[in-house]
Amino acid sequence: MTNPLRTPSRRRALQWVATVAALAAFAPMAAAQAPTARPPELRELRVGFQKGSFNLALLKSLGLLDKHLPGTPVRWVEFPAGPQLLEALAVGSVDFGGVGDSPPVFAQAAGKDLFYVGAEPAKPDSSAVLVKPDGALKTLADLKGRRVAVQKGSSAHFLLVQAVAKGGLAWADISPVYLAPADARAAFEKGAVDAWAIWDPYYAAAEISGGTRVLTTSRGLTDNNTFYLASRALAGNEPALRAIFAALTDTDAWVQAHRKEAAQRFADFAGLDLATVHRVLGRRQPSPVGPLTPALVAEQQKVADAFAQLALIPKPIRVAEIVWQPGQALAQAQAR
Repeated sequence: MTNPLRTPSRRRALQWVATVAALAAFAPMAAAQAPTARPPELRELRVGFQKGSFNLALLKSLGLLDKHLPGTPVRWVEFPAGPQLLEALAVGSVDFGGVGDSPPVFAQAAGKDLFYVGAEPAKPDSSAVLVKPDGALKTLADLKGRRVAVQKGSSAHFLLVQAVAKGGLAWADISPVYLAPADARAAFEKGAVDAWAIWDPYYAAAEISGGTRVLTTSRGLTDNNTFYLASRALAGNEPALRAIFAALTDTDAWVQAHRKEAAQRFADFAGLDLATVHRVLGRRQPSPVGPLTPALVAEQQKVADAFAQLALIPKPIRVAEIVWQPGQALAQAQAR
C-alpha cells in the first residue's frame, strides 16, 4: 500500500502563517479591529472542545470571545475526543468545535450535517504510536499481529493507518482496539494492548510519566491538521465566524508572547502538570486560524481516500462538498 499523504515541509508551515496573515479581510487579527456589535441572530454560541484543544481552552480562559462577540452568551462543552464532539455538532448540541483530520471524514461519510470552516497549521510532532520501553516492538513491521489501542475516527486513527502502511503491513495484519483516550491508557498500562496511537496532551502525559517508548510520531506520516467545524446555521453567519477566528488568532498571539502564563493556564484547565504542558507547547508552532486553502482541502481528501480504500468508512466522500464556501473563495483569491 502506498503512502496516501505526503509530509509537509517547514516552508509549507511558514506559507500557512503567511496566508492567514494575508487574509486580514477575512479575520481581523488585532483587538482594535474586533466587532463592536453582535453578529446578526447569534443569540448564543455553544463551543465544543477537547482536553487537547489548546487554542480553544486558552480562548475560554482569557475570555476573548467577549471582546469579539460582545453581548453573546457562550456555553463551553467538553468532549473526550473529536468523534464525540462532531456527533454533538451534527445533532445540534453545539455550534462550533475543533478536531483533528479524521473525525470530519467519518462524520461526512455517515451523512452528518456540518461544515469545515477553518484550520490551524500542521502539528506533525504532536501525536505518536507508543509501545513499552522494554517490549519486543522495535519497528513498525513488528506491529503485525499486535493489539493497538486507538480512538476510532480520531486523528490517531489515520496516524495508525499510515504507520501500518509504512511498516509494509496490511490493515488486516493488526488488531485495532477502539478505545477513548483514558480507557486506552489504562489498557496500555495493564498490558491489555501492545501499542497505543494517541495525540497531545495524552501523548505528552504518557511520556512524562514514563513507561513508554515512541515507535513513531506522525512526522513523515501525517500532517496532523486541526480543523474547525460549524453547524449549518453558524456556517451561514459569516460575521460570527470572522469574529471567532479573530478571537482564536488573538489567543494564539497571546500564547506566543506569554508562554509561561499560557502553560500555567492550560495546566489549570486540563488538570495536567506543568512538565506535560511545556512538552505540548514545545511541539506546537504558532497557530493562527484561517479558512481552508485549496491545498489543505486536497490534503484532507487524501485522508478521506485512505479510509475509503480500507473500507473504514462506508463510502467514498468528496471533502470539498462540506467546506465553507466564503472561506474557500477568499483563500483561492489569495492563492492567485
